[in-house]
Amino acid sequence: MFVKLLVIFALLSLTGCLSSTGNKGEKTKKLGELNIKYYSNKTVSSLEIPPDLTKPDSEDAFRLSKYVTNIKEEIISFSDKDKAKKKPNIFKKPTNIEVKKSANRRWLVVDKKPEEVWNLSRNFLKSNGFAIKKTNKKIGLMETDFLENRPDVPSQSLGIIRAFLQRTLKARYALPIIDKYRVRIEPINGGAQSEVHLSLTSMEEVITDKGGDTENTIWQPRARDEELETEMLYRLMIYLGSDDASAKEKIISATIEKKVNVKIVKDITGYTKLVFSLNQYDTWSSVGWALDQLNVDIEDKDVKEGSFYVNVARDKDKGILSRLFGEDAIKKSFQIIVRAIDNKTTQVRFNDLSGENKPATIDFSNKFLANIAKQF
Repeated sequence: MFVKLLVIFALLSLTGCLSSTGNKGEKTKKLGELNIKYYSNKTVSSLEIPPDLTKPDSEDAFRLSKYVTNIKEEIISFSDKDKAKKKPNIFKKPTNIEVKKSANRRWLVVDKKPEEVWNLSRNFLKSNGFAIKKTNKKIGLMETDFLENRPDVPSQSLGIIRAFLQRTLKARYALPIIDKYRVRIEPINGGAQSEVHLSLTSMEEVITDKGGDTENTIWQPRARDEELETEMLYRLMIYLGSDDASAKEKIISATIEKKVNVKIVKDITGYTKLVFSLNQYDTWSSVGWALDQLNVDIEDKDVKEGSFYVNVARDKDKGILSRLFGEDAIKKSFQIIVRAIDNKTTQVRFNDLSGENKPATIDFSNKFLANIAKQF
């Protein structure tokens, strides 16, 4: 009896530790101190955030077993010991990199040409264990595959204890979180410098119900981890050539330069439009960031024209075809147009390239623009 009570006490202690591994209540770490560990060979290659830009229900659930293969204990670590192995080149002249901030986003202005920034950014992502899934050099956009950001206590290491906790104590334990990154590079000052935008997209596995000896889990979008995104931006900044101390100081001290106010206005055509209290380029940059946050597939863009060409699947098109061949099979191309009204006001409109302007497309466009507005 004593042994049994001892085992239960130990399991309860472990449960308390595991329940505190999430972000809630976690003490915010200083820049450069966040511990990041990605499985270099644990890639989830087919997992996409649902294109309707909302959290999936159980019918849209993803099973980890469908996507994760070749699991190995090869870990990319960013501990202090790893940093100590990398001796800085004191003779290398630091690159001038500035940090810009607007609302809750930061981006970099790098004193390098886009071609050089592209190559360095690609190598940075690969050095962190990520595979590059999508690239479009013409528009300066690259996107990684998903990798698991390993919890402090990996669920696969719990074995029998995890199963016991699940059946007996109904305890919460650490479940996988997977991340991917998108880097967008914009040429500025005639191509002599570059703007670099980095965005994080995360998914988490959650338990939906438990029955007997089995558990049902689904994948769903995870709230933006601004601390992790900022940490990776800081590390990218150093990789691009910034001095460590300078990078920390600039990211921490960056002040909001432009406040983003967005209004949704109904048009007589049935379409809605967004009205930004920014000039055309700043609106352009803001919309680009929002599309990154929403994980929208950008096919092409033209800053002079003020257009983004995006590929998105509408809700009404989902069905057997999408289940058989994936969401890419039903995606359609649409145009997002950014037009200046004056020096301080810009409108953003949705354009159906087919010219049909059917009610279903109008409803979808209104939802699409509303999701962009929610990012600010």
